[in-house]
Amino acid sequence: MELALKPEDEAFRQEVRDFISENLSEELRANTAIQASIRTDPDTAGRWARILGQKGWLAYNWPKSMGGPGWNVLQRYIFESECATAGAPAINSMGYRMIGPLIDKFGTQEQKDFYLPRIALHEDSWCQGYSEPGAGSDLAALQTKAESDGDDYIINGTKIWTTGAHYANRCFCLVRTSNEGKKQEGISFVLMDMDTPGITVQPIMMLSGDHELNQVFFDNVRIPKTNRIGEENQGWTVAKYLLEFERGGISYTPGLNANLASIRKIAAEERSNDGGRLIDDSGFAGRLAKLEVEVMSAEYTEKKQMAALAKGHNPGAKSSITKLLGSEIGQRVAELKMEAISYYALPFLPESRIPGNNVEYPGPEYARTVTASYLNGRASTIYAGSSEVQRTILSKQVLGL
Repeated sequence: MELALKPEDEAFRQEVRDFISENLSEELRANTAIQASIRTDPDTAGRWARILGQKGWLAYNWPKSMGGPGWNVLQRYIFESECATAGAPAINSMGYRMIGPLIDKFGTQEQKDFYLPRIALHEDSWCQGYSEPGAGSDLAALQTKAESDGDDYIINGTKIWTTGAHYANRCFCLVRTSNEGKKQEGISFVLMDMDTPGITVQPIMMLSGDHELNQVFFDNVRIPKTNRIGEENQGWTVAKYLLEFERGGISYTPGLNANLASIRKIAAEERSNDGGRLIDDSGFAGRLAKLEVEVMSAEYTEKKQMAALAKGHNPGAKSSITKLLGSEIGQRVAELKMEAISYYALPFLPESRIPGNNVEYPGPEYARTVTASYLNGRASTIYAGSSEVQRTILSKQVLGL
């Protein structure tokens, strides 16, 4: 694994920087800077996604055979790092990162021809119908039922914690098509339009004041069987493939490094108990240094995975390592950032983080999103598989325990 960039990699990084500088407007940057969610607001993110789509860079993780740029894993990492450093909008990645590669592997040619070009241009926004009340970490216990009716399925049940369902126009969903055999059997993977009659979306507000999550209800929702991905009752195999990319296809450290840089700037402005600069306080500086070492370690782990991917390997169970490190270190970074802004953490004004608002925030601009980001980030060790689930996967499939 080589860590130093080659001249061609440096040239590519400059190309990405130039594109971002020319196309990421101050308005898009400003709207992104006041966001605390894992995604930027859909209007801002959608505008940036379409700019990338026109360039052919939205589905940057796709090979040319799928309609992507065919970048290698290092180029993808460079792109993610430059976007994070520049403060680019966080786009809904469920299309290009999750369902796109899955359709390419398991879908019919008709499904590929229809969905992949739309995903690459951000003509669709996707949400994920996996978790249910009583079937979150134990996903195989899901009960949303799809009954066969000729060429269609009739779907009844509910999904919960569905990120972005209030603005998504499409959903990929796990449904139970049989109760025979083990509970992992009898599950099918289907796609559906969110405007299909019988679908109701109800909001779930987060501690941070953001509307990011939802509960989705299905009441006699009719979809064609041609919307199924893979064979009937084989959805568990399909879903496991997708989860590898949900957990291990994301590079966490570009965002973590951007947050560490933000903490350094804040600590240079804020004062410690003795009246000096916070950055010069030995206790605070020590905690910041410890986090920097943790992020560096996580970055090396990600790059080892990149090296494996470059050889054609799937993330596999080791993607759980990346998920664990990224989410848990991210929470510790958010905690230190809260400590850095001190009493500025107290104001709770979620309306001040809406693009175009005229609410004056009672503190420095760098403190506006810190508390909300901290609260929002408490979910990171739960979604995409809780830390407990990730450790179980690692103990069984990596350590052989």
